[in-house]
Amino acid sequence: MKTTKLLTVFALIALLFTSCYHEDIYVDDFHNTPPPAPISLNEMLRSYELWYVDINQTIGYGETRFLQTAFTISFRNGVLYANNNLVGIGSQGNGYGISVGYYDAYGTVLDIDHDIDGFETFDVYKIDYNTIELYNPYNDTSYFLHGYQRASFDYDYVFYDNIHYFMQEYEAWEKTYTSNYGALNEFDNENFLQFLAGGNGSTFRSSQDLPGTHPNDLYWDYSGIYGIGDVSGNMYAKTLTLDYDYFDNEFFELSIINDGTIELYHNDSGTLYEFKGRGYIQYLKTGTTLDKSKTSGEKLRVQRTEKKENERENTRIK
Repeated sequence: MKTTKLLTVFALIALLFTSCYHEDIYVDDFHNTPPPAPISLNEMLRSYELWYVDINQTIGYGETRFLQTAFTISFRNGVLYANNNLVGIGSQGNGYGISVGYYDAYGTVLDIDHDIDGFETFDVYKIDYNTIELYNPYNDTSYFLHGYQRASFDYDYVFYDNIHYFMQEYEAWEKTYTSNYGALNEFDNENFLQFLAGGNGSTFRSSQDLPGTHPNDLYWDYSGIYGIGDVSGNMYAKTLTLDYDYFDNEFFELSIINDGTIELYHNDSGTLYEFKGRGYIQYLKTGTTLDKSKTSGEKLRVQRTEKKENERENTRIK
């Protein structure tokens, strides 16, 4: 009887150790599963249809002109595409924008040959699953790009978040409608507006020339500083302030009807105005339009916050 019990105990101990042994092998095998093979830089660039250039994250005081202009860039079989304009964004080039140059990617290096701005080379760092850093060693400046697919990209957000650039994409805005309600005011006499490039808070001009006057023939009567502001809780509503040199500020509620039409509601008088864009400017590169004689000859996206030198190494994933 005692012998039988001892044999039973030894059998249970052996079974227990055998179970533990097999469990250990299973756990070790799980942890030693090889990770997926890393993708190449070319594959990473093509993994997203659009790369949004987050200009406010830029590190450094240099300037890569074509990145400073673009809202998005895309890498498609060696051809570089960009959305440089807000007019038509989401529809132009099926959402990719226009072809602006060529690229080659190898190792961690990206070479771009822009049609007009010329050749630039970048070191590419992966920041997270959909963010990359393009570091230009020539000017010691980094741009940060966020990857999206066209179907999930919020074109409307980009449009309204950069609305001051939209206002600059026409040579002039012509008044085409004035409501029959609202008090008489000085702004009733203004028939054209122009918003010059250079970022939010730049120069505007106004003209009292007759409706129908060609933008190239306009005489600009007044000039001053303009500013576009946000409305709390409403991404699609903006304010416009025109600071005239000769009289008080004019304050409006700004509404976008479509890519070529805006509404201005004059708070003080209660008058509603409608303006249509004349002389569309398609930006092929920073500082040049299709027609170099146009007065709104430059557009350059600028950071809204003060530039700071940060430690790049803290954000890069090697």
